[in-house]
Amino acid sequence: MLEQTSVKTLDKVVVRFSGDSGDGMQLAGNIFTNVSAGVGNSVSTFPDYPAEVRAPQGSLSGVSGFQVSVGAGVHTPGDECDVLVAMNPAALKQHVKFLKPTGVIILDIDAFKPEGLKKALFETDDPIKELGITAQVVEVPVTTMTKAALADSGMDNKSILKCRNIFALGLVCWLFDRPLANALHMLKNKFAKKPAVFEANAKVIQAGYDYGHNIHASVSTYRIETEPIKAGTYTDINGNTATAWGLILASEKSHRPLFLGSYPITPATDILHELAKRKDLGVKACQMEDEIAGVCSAIGASFAGDLAVTSTSGPGLALKSEGIGLAVMAELPLVVIDVQRGGPSTGLPTKTEQTDLMQALYGRNGESPVAVVAPASPTDCFTMAFEASRIALEHMTPVILLSDAFIGNGSSAWRIPEENEYPEIKCNFVPEDKKEGWKPYLRDPQTLVRYWAIPGTEGLMHRLGGLEKNAETSAISNDPLNHEKMVGIRREKVARIANDIPQQDVLFDADAKTLLIGWGGTYGHLLTAAQELNKAGKQVAYTHFRYINPLPANTADVINKYDTIIVAELNTGMFADYLQAKFPGKVIKRINKVQGQPFMVKEIVDGVTKIMEGK
Repeated sequence: MLEQTSVKTLDKVVVRFSGDSGDGMQLAGNIFTNVSAGVGNSVSTFPDYPAEVRAPQGSLSGVSGFQVSVGAGVHTPGDECDVLVAMNPAALKQHVKFLKPTGVIILDIDAFKPEGLKKALFETDDPIKELGITAQVVEVPVTTMTKAALADSGMDNKSILKCRNIFALGLVCWLFDRPLANALHMLKNKFAKKPAVFEANAKVIQAGYDYGHNIHASVSTYRIETEPIKAGTYTDINGNTATAWGLILASEKSHRPLFLGSYPITPATDILHELAKRKDLGVKACQMEDEIAGVCSAIGASFAGDLAVTSTSGPGLALKSEGIGLAVMAELPLVVIDVQRGGPSTGLPTKTEQTDLMQALYGRNGESPVAVVAPASPTDCFTMAFEASRIALEHMTPVILLSDAFIGNGSSAWRIPEENEYPEIKCNFVPEDKKEGWKPYLRDPQTLVRYWAIPGTEGLMHRLGGLEKNAETSAISNDPLNHEKMVGIRREKVARIANDIPQQDVLFDADAKTLLIGWGGTYGHLLTAAQELNKAGKQVAYTHFRYINPLPANTADVINKYDTIIVAELNTGMFADYLQAKFPGKVIKRINKVQGQPFMVKEIVDGVTKIMEGK
């Protein structure tokens, strides 16, 4: 038995919960994250789970993980964890590679029996030695202690075993001095309709906390630094929920009813789930029969005057492409949310990539330009969902929001904004002085935005469609010169959105000659890498793109200022190719990863260093 000798203070700490898909690792991780956010820590999470519905218990393919970094100045879930909770041998074998050599492993030693070792394909009865583990190992009889805590509960053995994750959570809360009150509050809400289950979990989490306190399970406990934060109400929020809430705010600010036409698909389905709960806010969320019906129902809602949205992932975006083209031709506002995942085809449904960029930019027939934006973090999903809606409504165009599985499933601490922090959205309705003789394709001469008429408005009866229209009369037209004119107008209309979005910011500029570029959900990893590079004396500026098409108006000035341009992205170089086409005079260096996993900070630091050193 180990004795407690000290309390260590850390800027940040990384914990990884791992076990079978049915062991509740995502729940334990989410509760620990929420509790940490509640005491003033920055948080960043990485749920990492298999695509199988339920792999065989104890097998390597069935391991589910949840990694969270908490502390001050946290931007990523961490490259490696300080503490690994392994609920069975398979979890240890699959996830020990994510542990720091100086870290701590908490094992449910009850699971490390010959049968469990065999399922995890261990060749000996000593998994610690077989894996060459040098980290501190804390063997805890989690299963035994859980059973003991619930011996008089009247629950059956299967139900008791489902509480093992909460015992481990209680132990981790003790280790990092997390208060149990917030965890108990979350458990009470989760099991509001099952009070007996809540009581059992409340008893078990206290038992785990007391176990750590009573036997001093680690050489050291830890105090995690907090950081000064802006006053307000904070919550832990994942990217998909933030996206849904951003859409709701856009509906409020535009005074347009929110309609979602969607079809379930991993990892975007949570947006549909969240909006389906919000009938009290006037949200209409419809689960359609397929992806095509999802986009077409949204187009119909847009024609009727709603803020219309459809959500999907890469395979669904492909199916929606013809519908998006119709919205381009009809010049209707439409928000298309693509939570990117590994591809092609069904690919890696639960893993993350940035491989839909070219599909978003060009994946339609004909000249079919749309605006494309990309949130940078789970909390930024709120802002960029609002922005996608604003651009769609104010510029009468489809907008594709490129989220991804990492930020869609991941979470961060988020301050709930005040209402006045976001602007009113001003739809381009037909002005009073234009109603006489109005035609559907008459437009604002400055922005080229078509005036929007809500069906049922007296005197503004009209039809839209997928056939080309005459620029002046709005009648169907096959005239070659008119078609070329309309192609140019639709293209220029999207290009002029650059006048209505923020300028591109650059961090760590100073005297740097090298510029690191990212886009979308890689923000936290690249920002942390840039910080580490500059701290090591390597002058590297960093800029992150959230507006992809059009690019911010000052992009050329930013790109042309630096001698070396490096783009890091989770694909084979799509944004680099895009920038190379826009700025052919610059040579774009690349750091790419296509493994279904987010970057590690070390990968970026090493990649940039090699390029700067000419290697």
